[in-house]
Amino acid sequence: MRFVDEYRGAAEAQKLVRAVHRLATRPWTLMEICGGQTHTFIRSGVDRMLPESLTLVHGPGCPVCVTPLELIDRAIAIAGRPGVVFTSFGDMLRVPGSAADLLGVKARGGDVRMVYSPLDAVKLAQKHPDRQVVFFAVGFETTAPANAMAVWQAEKLGLENFSILCSHVLVPPAMEAILGSPHNRVQGFLAAGHVCAVMGFREYEPLAERHRVPIVVTGFEPLDLLQGVWMTVRALEAGRVGVENQYARAVTRDGNLPAQELMARVFEPCDRAWRGIGVIPRSGFRLRAAYARFDAERRFDVGDIRATESPLCIAGQILQGLKKPQECPAFGARCTPEHPLGAPMVSAEGACAAYFQYARSA
Repeated sequence: MRFVDEYRGAAEAQKLVRAVHRLATRPWTLMEICGGQTHTFIRSGVDRMLPESLTLVHGPGCPVCVTPLELIDRAIAIAGRPGVVFTSFGDMLRVPGSAADLLGVKARGGDVRMVYSPLDAVKLAQKHPDRQVVFFAVGFETTAPANAMAVWQAEKLGLENFSILCSHVLVPPAMEAILGSPHNRVQGFLAAGHVCAVMGFREYEPLAERHRVPIVVTGFEPLDLLQGVWMTVRALEAGRVGVENQYARAVTRDGNLPAQELMARVFEPCDRAWRGIGVIPRSGFRLRAAYARFDAERRFDVGDIRATESPLCIAGQILQGLKKPQECPAFGARCTPEHPLGAPMVSAEGACAAYFQYARSA
């Protein structure tokens, strides 16, 4: 398949591996932000091809994983109410709340449905004017344009029975929090290409300068990641900081301006809690006042629901690159995909799920 297979060639991969080995003269720690990149690293074994002096750690780039426990509990509370059709992407349905998950609500008779687009939920609201249709709006900047479009369209259609439970998070503030931590070990970043396809990479430039790190916008195939590692190590060895774009076939510096304009019309920045990490200032989106009537938290009055994370789950440390999944005492024993303690074990982009699926113990 064009534009996929051409970035998976073994011979080209070996050339890049040899180039990285020639470049790396000192120990360096790199972080890939996106959970999709994590899965490619682990599935393909690319990380094991790199010099021992390079340490790869996994970042908070799985939106399902960083959705806070209390928001899952709020979703469960809404989904269990009579007259509600609760819609979500499939990867949220098995994420554990304090005592249950959304699939459990469905098993008990709740109308919980998997959809493939937030616009599917808008159509359901049109089709069922007697029901309250809620969409669980989770994701980074990548999914925010479609969710903004759903709200904008619902407003244009005059739908009074549609709302979203908003849990949008933003990548640059999370990178700022990691780099500003006294425990930070990251010296260079592979930035998420799909986020930058929407937002561009202007926001990353002052971040790189402020913290004196290289940031390379990187794609998702094995050759993308190898080239991204090579570019990051090249910058580190040369003492160069700033932003480079490996994923030029999909990303420009300015990004998708119409998508950004729609997001800015519907959403505004807010402080946001990240599961296992805590509150990061201005790291999320919420609906602007003009669209507040589409806010499911307000509509169903669930904003006061609070929750406490399991002390057995070290997801926060994994998402900050401080530990790897196999360092968790519960990994593969008390925490499995069938009986997860945290979202990283059930999300399609979770680091724990990647290590478990591909039997990675080291």
